Amino acid sequence: MSRVRLENVNIESVVLLATPREMQTAVPQTSASLNTVAKGRETIEHILDDEDHRLLAVVGPCSIHNLEAAEEYALRLKKLSDEISDTICVVMRVYFEKPRSVLGWKGLINDPYMNDTFHVEEGIRMARHFLVRVAEIGLPAATEVLDTLMPQYIGDLISWSVIGARTAEAQTHREIASGISTPVGFKNATDGSLSAAINGIRSAMGPHHFLGVTEDGLPAIFSTTGNPYPHIVLRGGKRPNYDAASIAFCEEALRTARLPVQIIVDCSHGNSDKQPERQGMVLKDILAQLEQGNRSIRGFMLESHLEWGSQPMPKDPKELRPGLSVTDACIDWDTTEQLLREAHDRYRVVLGERYTSHAGHPRT
Repeated sequence: MSRVRLENVNIESVVLLATPREMQTAVPQTSASLNTVAKGRETIEHILDDEDHRLLAVVGPCSIHNLEAAEEYALRLKKLSDEISDTICVVMRVYFEKPRSVLGWKGLINDPYMNDTFHVEEGIRMARHFLVRVAEIGLPAATEVLDTLMPQYIGDLISWSVIGARTAEAQTHREIASGISTPVGFKNATDGSLSAAINGIRSAMGPHHFLGVTEDGLPAIFSTTGNPYPHIVLRGGKRPNYDAASIAFCEEALRTARLPVQIIVDCSHGNSDKQPERQGMVLKDILAQLEQGNRSIRGFMLESHLEWGSQPMPKDPKELRPGLSVTDACIDWDTTEQLLREAHDRYRVVLGERYTSHAGHPRT
């Protein structure tokens, strides 16, 4: 009698992976990187609490595919960050995982050589090396939580996390967010509705028990206390939601849910209709709202790279241009610098007017 196969019916292969502890030992934190990550988290918490009155700016490539170009970008961003640090806290967007509606390249961790070889362990190692480098440069890093095991591998190097529009409703991601060590943003759904993000925030603030793996790779049940810093990220949907009316609607929804009124605006995605030239329009509108007295907007996101636009994936990855996005189209460096300097100049006036009648100065 032949044996009926009931397990791993659709599994082609299983490859063992280094444990999180082994990976952290192979690519460890340095004293400089540790300080950057810790300070970045603390600063973002103060911004969300309105104790640090600067704006949070999460800026960087839609995805990282060339580490040399990404390091050049980081060096430029750090220099600019230092020059505008009295009004803006710059965090570099470092996305190694990309959600896909159907199929496509899923990011440097999943397929680091972009040739369908899927050397995930090498991808994780490369990601850790780059995150350590970014932190040593002095920039806090932000990333999207996609694979629920990945925070164990790279989470110690992240200062701000986000749950994407496609996963904001997922129980597993809400549970991870409740235990993650960084402030975490929840994006509104792809149709523009706020309920998934607001319910995600409420869930993440509470305690949970969920299955995961320890640093030694052992299955375990994790119990969380809840994350004190989940917040909403408006990314648009069927229509943009960065305008004053949409912001006011979001504020009221947060108050009704008895949540802190803390809003980050993503200038890309549905708010720009994925047209990079519109990101500047979104940011200028946000700045105008701040100039008119808005107090709920805590920061913004920009998709930015060295070059303008995006490029299709060629058959030979060697043909790729290193500083040009392979996922969503980005604004280029010159435009990024221009927009951040404008934000700095205009928001400095806002802060000056806001606190002229108060003793002391904005905390930075």
